[in-house]
Amino acid sequence: MIKLVIQKELRAILLSPKFVATFAVCSLLLLLSVFIGIMEYRQSVDQYNTAVSLAQQRMEQQSSWHSLTEKVYREPNPMSIFVSGLNYDIGRWSAVSTESSVKMKHSPYSDDPIFAVFRITDFVFIIQIVLSLFAILFTYDAINGERENGTLRLVFSNAIPRAQYILGKAIGSWLGLVLPVCIPILLSLLIVQLFGVPLTGSDWLRLLLLIALSLQYITLFVMIGVLISALTRRSSISFLFSLVLWVAFVLIIPRAGVMAAGSIVDVPSLAEIEGVRDGYAKDLWAQYYDASEKRWTETERQNLESMTPEEEEEAEMAMWARMKAEDSARRVVQLEIEEYERKIMNDWQNKKQVQRRLGFTVSRFSPASALQLGAMTLAGNDTEMKSRYEASIDEFRTKFNEYTEQKQAESGQFGGIMIEMDSEKGVTIGTSHDDAGLDITDKPQFEHPKTNDSKVAQAVVLDFGLLSTLCLLSFAAAFVSFLRYDVR
Repeated sequence: MIKLVIQKELRAILLSPKFVATFAVCSLLLLLSVFIGIMEYRQSVDQYNTAVSLAQQRMEQQSSWHSLTEKVYREPNPMSIFVSGLNYDIGRWSAVSTESSVKMKHSPYSDDPIFAVFRITDFVFIIQIVLSLFAILFTYDAINGERENGTLRLVFSNAIPRAQYILGKAIGSWLGLVLPVCIPILLSLLIVQLFGVPLTGSDWLRLLLLIALSLQYITLFVMIGVLISALTRRSSISFLFSLVLWVAFVLIIPRAGVMAAGSIVDVPSLAEIEGVRDGYAKDLWAQYYDASEKRWTETERQNLESMTPEEEEEAEMAMWARMKAEDSARRVVQLEIEEYERKIMNDWQNKKQVQRRLGFTVSRFSPASALQLGAMTLAGNDTEMKSRYEASIDEFRTKFNEYTEQKQAESGQFGGIMIEMDSEKGVTIGTSHDDAGLDITDKPQFEHPKTNDSKVAQAVVLDFGLLSTLCLLSFAAAFVSFLRYDVR
């Protein structure tokens, strides 16, 4: 009997205009979003390769180890084709040197603000907004529509169990919506293959999990539609309730959760933290320069014309010892500033993490948030992406600074200053310069951060479990409601 109910429901959906409209819209939006995503990714790869090449050339043309600066660029992520996440909001590169701290700069949206107005219509957006609304349109009259047409009374004039009927209606409605979705999804995966997008085995596994999570999300809204239809007697009322619930789940609760967390957990802005850091650094450098000026007496700048060769050699050795001491003092100040910055940034990030967890916990009352957060985690462009990159760049910065300090000592440069002593010209102090450029062939290479598959799986278990639980609860509520439903 349940098979007949499923066939009847599925036949009614497949022959209805809304199936044709759903298939056409899903195919157009999904295929177009994937194609645009592929074009954006290929353009990002070209820009990334060009930027890395130019940065390498600029480093080779520099003449001072002390002022050597490298730009580390964020590698394009092929999963951003399906889930844009924070890919366009986070900076694309950070400078790495002894003087500057790690900070991601120039996000795509900051360079082209017009694209931030309408954002990116990606795979997750289509599932989250369009398909959930279609699920409501497919199921808001699944039960009460049959009652209004008089067919529900005719069906139960026969010996058919209500449990089988409600289960058949739910499965038939689900198949009627999933079929027009799966076809363009499969075509999208084929397009990705044809364009040669470099997806690894891990990427394909995450992509399959993303599709499974999306189908769970669609299933939930199908069950919600059946539930509301079983709770009301008129389709117009159920449509109104379904639409209000959709607005609350998709548009209001996710934003309300983040706003509530921002009000409950007070976290200073990044500008305030940077202001505190800059003020601390300014005071330390001022103390350093004052002490250095006091140590630098006029007697150390005397002319060497009256010196004997022995005295000239002693003065030169004393000058080099002095420069080494000054360079060591400068490094101590730099390390103290870096340690203070690391301390206040860790404290700020811990507070931010507490705020973020609270916001996500509250917003997960909405299934739309569960889908969005789970999809971003699977794609690797979630809220932790910026922290992962900055941690990797900061680790690379330590190696890079050790490398430049070693090269600086080997070349006789201290703080970017070159000292020459001559019996006729005296002491000459100037910036170091090498017309031939620097040999950086043995420079340490930056390793892009990689997400751990096991950690990703653990992170998305919560979202899978939440959506599965909501699906079961919604169907159970619809089942119980229909057992008491008046079919007249």
